[in-house]
Amino acid sequence: MKQFKRVFLIVADSAGIGEEPDAAKFDDVGTNTWVHAAQAVGGIHVPVMESFGIGELADIPGVKPLHDHPHAYSLRLREASNGKDTMTGHWEMMGVLTTKPFQTFTDTGFPRSLIELLEKETGHKIIGNYASSGTEILKVLGEEQMKENSLIVYTSADSVLQIAAHEEVTGKEELYRCCEIARKICMAPEYFVGRVIARPYVGTNKDNFKRIVGDRRDYAVPPSATTVMDLLMKKHLMTSCIGKISDIFDDVGVTKTVHTVSNEDGMDKTIAAVKSDDFKGLCFVNLVEFDSEYGHRRNAVGYARALEAFDKRLAELLPLMKEDDLLMITADHGNDPTYKGTDHTREKVPLLVYSPSISQGKMLEERSSFADIGATVLDNFGIEKTPKMIGESIKEILR
Repeated sequence: MKQFKRVFLIVADSAGIGEEPDAAKFDDVGTNTWVHAAQAVGGIHVPVMESFGIGELADIPGVKPLHDHPHAYSLRLREASNGKDTMTGHWEMMGVLTTKPFQTFTDTGFPRSLIELLEKETGHKIIGNYASSGTEILKVLGEEQMKENSLIVYTSADSVLQIAAHEEVTGKEELYRCCEIARKICMAPEYFVGRVIARPYVGTNKDNFKRIVGDRRDYAVPPSATTVMDLLMKKHLMTSCIGKISDIFDDVGVTKTVHTVSNEDGMDKTIAAVKSDDFKGLCFVNLVEFDSEYGHRRNAVGYARALEAFDKRLAELLPLMKEDDLLMITADHGNDPTYKGTDHTREKVPLLVYSPSISQGKMLEERSSFADIGATVLDNFGIEKTPKMIGESIKEILR
């Protein structure tokens, strides 16, 4: 069995590849993020991922179903957990099965009982309380928030409660205090929200309000069980996280964190890690804009172009990889940009696996869990799973 020294796992956030067998339960029958994004532009151009075998996994317009890709394996993964959100998908990749999904409040806003409790405990009036883009809600409510020193509460298609407040009027520390209160409230079973996010902003009016990315703070529910990253850390292996990975795992099992502001920034930092980071272990990357900028906003053309832009960056990354490096590209759920509403979609995800040292690559059988990714990583480093951990190693990759 070969062993890879460095494993780079890149999550193209929401880039699903077709409905799950239980899609009807989630009202997501007929969804396919990859295919429908490609259809929107009359065919997509992704030569690197095409050479990995992405075209074998679905009938993607513009992509050839290449059967000869000796340096890469291609396959689909089904989700074993009950849900279709960011935390559920990422946790499953790292061996955690979620049976009770996190609650979302996309269509209704948060219950009045939660809002009243938040007002009582924080001492601030709550305004907003609906699903919105963070930049758009500031244009609508930012000036009101400044006048009243209230708190703007909003959500999205994810299980998240976000609170925005002006840095000079309310202050960052007060905002953080209020978010800590919200985190405690949202642990109640009737709410059980996955993440609370502090969103400080600056500016004088709706035309120049700007969120301060560096002062954002996430208050996430920690993983419900031991993860692959926990086990890697115990063996003194690297768990380097690029993008929002550390937020998703509440910093549990994380050795190093590098935050990003866009897909391009995420790929810049991933490529820099491939070039310069001499480590043994896992580099776990999330590219969020597929989801946040194109999936939720139902921008199919933008989604397709983002996939093409990602493919170009992969072309930069591949020549830098060493013989004992392994690249894995996947997704955490779907977000079909042509489907109704703005929610995630319950989809299978692709898994593309590449290394210069792989010589017998091919399309593999569909697997029953995202957790097979983490199980493969553990197997690569000779680490045993915990009894509660799900997932089975994809043995072909390590031959």
